[in-house]
Amino acid sequence: MGEGFFLQAFFYLAAAVVSVPVAKRLGFGSVLGYLVAGVAMGPAGLHLIGSEGEDILHFAEFGVVMMLFLVGLELHPARLWRLRGPILGIGGLQVGLTATVFFGVALATGLRWQMALAVGLTLALSSTAMVLQTLSEKGLLETDGGQNSFAVLLFQDIAVIPMLAIFPLLATLEPKAGEVEHGPAWFEALVGWQQALVVLGAIVAVVAVGHFLSRPLFRFIARTRLREMFTAAALLLVIGTALLMETVGLSAALGTFLAGVVLANNEYRHELAADIEPFKGLLLGLFFIAVGASIDFDLVAGQPGTVGALVAVLVGVKLLILLVIGRAFRMGLDQCLLFAIGLSQTGEFAFVLFAFATRNGVLSPEVADPLVVVVALSMLTTPVLLLLHDRVLRPRVGTRRRDARTADAIDEQNPVIIAGFGRFGGIVGRLLQANGVGTTVLDLDSDHVDLLRRLGFKVFYGDASRRDLLMEAGAGQAKLLVIAVDEPEKVLELVETARRHFPNLQILARAPSRSDAYDLLEAGVQHVYRETLETALRTATDALRLLGFRAHQAHRAAKTFLRHDEDALRELARERHDEVAYLNRSRQSIHDLEQLLLSELEAPLDVSADEAWDSASRREEFGEG
Repeated sequence: MGEGFFLQAFFYLAAAVVSVPVAKRLGFGSVLGYLVAGVAMGPAGLHLIGSEGEDILHFAEFGVVMMLFLVGLELHPARLWRLRGPILGIGGLQVGLTATVFFGVALATGLRWQMALAVGLTLALSSTAMVLQTLSEKGLLETDGGQNSFAVLLFQDIAVIPMLAIFPLLATLEPKAGEVEHGPAWFEALVGWQQALVVLGAIVAVVAVGHFLSRPLFRFIARTRLREMFTAAALLLVIGTALLMETVGLSAALGTFLAGVVLANNEYRHELAADIEPFKGLLLGLFFIAVGASIDFDLVAGQPGTVGALVAVLVGVKLLILLVIGRAFRMGLDQCLLFAIGLSQTGEFAFVLFAFATRNGVLSPEVADPLVVVVALSMLTTPVLLLLHDRVLRPRVGTRRRDARTADAIDEQNPVIIAGFGRFGGIVGRLLQANGVGTTVLDLDSDHVDLLRRLGFKVFYGDASRRDLLMEAGAGQAKLLVIAVDEPEKVLELVETARRHFPNLQILARAPSRSDAYDLLEAGVQHVYRETLETALRTATDALRLLGFRAHQAHRAAKTFLRHDEDALRELARERHDEVAYLNRSRQSIHDLEQLLLSELEAPLDVSADEAWDSASRREEFGEG
């Protein structure tokens, strides 16, 4: 038995090692390589995978579970709130419109409305695993098309939960004996409302553990300084959540996605993601190999015209709907094509939903089996269509692509590390360098790095939130870390990495907005700089001067405002999550500042102090004698 296991493992690994590099070299991407490897190893090829292929598919679905956990880790509440428009708007419209069209097509073929509804809802879904993997490899995930695809996939993954709930209500056939899955005896013995309470309790338990217990648990494990223990804890968390969700009849993938969202603000989320990523990658590869091996080519050979027509209709209709939605939401043509092609297949949850529908008497095997083959073949079309997009469409419509680039080797160490050298970090860095202070500059925009080098600056390309890159830049010996990155999420990620691994560093962080400043204060950063504050105060000071205020009055008012606002910022940061208390304290702070400035305005003028603030030319500029 052991020999058989190792032999199967050898076949799978050999297929991946051979097929994926070849597919990548040809421009198809790794997903098509895995799928083709599965076809070659399966019953239609070398017969290296037999009846156990379906069992392997179920096992490999755990790669999808891990992937959704990692997706959840990236969705901290702030990002989820920013994506609410695309998630509910584009995602909801895509699922609703696509399901309606396929519902009508299924009705036209003579299916009962219950069957047609189940088919329409299932075919509306796309492959989260395939799309995210492919767009990430091609560097297109951060484009508008990639971000909108991500939002739609997120809505689809969440929509699987109500689908699983309503499918049993659509049953018109008698479930086969022994086919219906049962939970534990104690759960099956409960009546409906009790089962609902247990399900709700399981969800609350996942949220509570993630919110309250995960930090002390991971902190305790981190103190052991054993990386394998952290890896074990990460896997324990994912597997435990999956088991709990399946016990109460929920999707394991959606349960772990929820756990990931709960942990999105956890300071250890980057270590969790790094530890799970290799397992996710291997299991997703195994999943795609199993999908390729599970395609029933006997069925395809028996009904080639029917199967081919179904695949063409499925992909064609989804492409058309997605193009219409993309244009309706004012996506550029380049991004719209990427969005439509990327989501044109039906995804991995279709295997789950069709199997679930068959077991529960919603669909007959005669209906479900051909559709499973169609779904698998539709997944084969996406890498081909994306290659066509890269080679033919993109050069004509100009999809903006972010090419992968490895981080530069850092050959110097200085007392100051600057992350980000744009309009904010550039001023800080140039002032320090002009005063003889050595700085090591890191920037993640490759085009910007190349431009700065042509201007004579020494800048290293790389993601400063990576612990190894910070270590190479000398963070263990440096004194200051200046964070001048544009993206607030990346700023917080860098703060967390630096505070955990390099406590010797004093952090000076840029905050694009007041809300970002609150986040940084909560993260323990003491030196927070709001990028528009000084400029706004300088503008207000000049406005007062132009309105006739004396120089000392205007500057004193600005200094008073700045001092009061900085104090209020720290006080309000403690109240920001209590809306009533925050609003009351804000109103009081505004009133106190107005009273303070009015009292200073009524104070006697000190003309000598006014002379010290302005040069003669400055007074002349503002029309003063």
